[in-house]
Amino acid sequence: MNSDPDPFEEGQRAARQNMPAEANPYRDGSEEHALWAAGHEKVAGPPREANESEGG
Repeated sequence: MNSDPDPFEEGQRAARQNMPAEANPYRDGSEEHALWAAGHEKVAGPPREANESEGG
């Protein structure tokens, strides 16, 4: 059994717990960071820009 955490699954779990994408615990630029972000986006959807207006 593999005891290493799966960054993709961790990202999905974080999104289900309403954690922001900025909570990614992995070093920016690493493969794990990208996998975590992909998992988070799959559940939460793509990140929104802070200045993005709705219906604009």
